[in-house]
Amino acid sequence: MDLRKLKTLIDLVSESNVSELEITEAEGKVRIVKGSGMMAPQYVQTHVPVQTMPAAMAPLASELAAPAVVAETGHITKSPMVGTFYRSASPDAKAFVELGDAVKEGDTICIIEAMKILNEIEADKTGTIKRILAENGQAVEYGQPLFIIE
Repeated sequence: MDLRKLKTLIDLVSESNVSELEITEAEGKVRIVKGSGMMAPQYVQTHVPVQTMPAAMAPLASELAAPAVVAETGHITKSPMVGTFYRSASPDAKAFVELGDAVKEGDTICIIEAMKILNEIEADKTGTIKRILAENGQAVEYGQPLFIIE
């Protein structure tokens, strides 16, 4: 990392309310931690190795790290946006759908709040709700599975 860039980062941390900053780039990793009192920020630069284990161990490690995935049958309805998942229109209202409910394409099945806007999410397939994959009030990502419709 360029020393001028590093000095700029240190100055930014010193002058802001940020207490810790970590940046990873191709050349390495930099972590700047603001100390308490009159102490100047500390930084550590380390080299990030491209491969950290022998190639013979890589398949075994990937098998251990990956959780067992059970194949689901049915249509997966995914989140069309990033936001907060809600099963009902308000906290005291009945959920749009429950397990086993029959839905038609176009029926509202949940709400995703994004930037203070409540977006009604509609079923994209006619069928029965087999599984609800998100919790009420949970943050969801774009493309995250929400329901399985069979």
